[in-house]
Amino acid sequence: MEQTLGRQAASDAVSDQGWRYLLGALRTSVRVGSLVQATEVAARVVAACGSDADGHLRADIRPERVVLTLQSSDRAALTARDIDLAHRISAAMRNVGLRTEPDIGTGAPRSVQLVEIALDALDIAAVRPFWKAVLGYTDEAGADGPKDPIVDPVGQGPAMWFQQMDEPRPDRNRIHLDICVPHDEAPRRIEAALTAGGRLVSASHAPAFWVLADIEGNEACVTTWQGRDDS
Repeated sequence: MEQTLGRQAASDAVSDQGWRYLLGALRTSVRVGSLVQATEVAARVVAACGSDADGHLRADIRPERVVLTLQSSDRAALTARDIDLAHRISAAMRNVGLRTEPDIGTGAPRSVQLVEIALDALDIAAVRPFWKAVLGYTDEAGADGPKDPIVDPVGQGPAMWFQQMDEPRPDRNRIHLDICVPHDEAPRRIEAALTAGGRLVSASHAPAFWVLADIEGNEACVTTWQGRDDS
């Protein structure tokens, strides 16, 4: 149960249950009608996870939905236990007439997603402590090197990662957003961005990521788990 899973294996194991793989985690949403119902859903989800809840589950409770994230927090990765918990949670929701779903093609404001901030830097080890301090961030579990990403310890803000620059680029923005979406949401999200006045800068690394820009050249990447080195 503690074996770390690759992207393809994790996605295949839960996609039909309404979960999506995003940045080493599983995420889904349960629609509810009130904050009271949301807290009841959260309680059922915790009960379904049992003693594994604290080490694997995060729940964002809102009046209209409960967003659930699964990850083995001690290693910031997915294991077979997370897959098992996803199936148990989905079954618990079906038992009370609710669904775990990624909000793709449902009329929801947006799908489940995760956002990262990417900072281009010449000396990552030198700038990383500043951003860690000013954001109140910490090291991600198992990633405390001088060039590793930093994360919000309470999970409210986007993670920040650092991209190595080979030479200064004063004529180009050096901070951009990475919007990690479900692999089956990416085409719709890209189309929406282009319709809203954006332009496609590069698709050379698709389906891992597409580089988009607004009318003034400010960039954002739509990313998925697909098309990357490991399975």
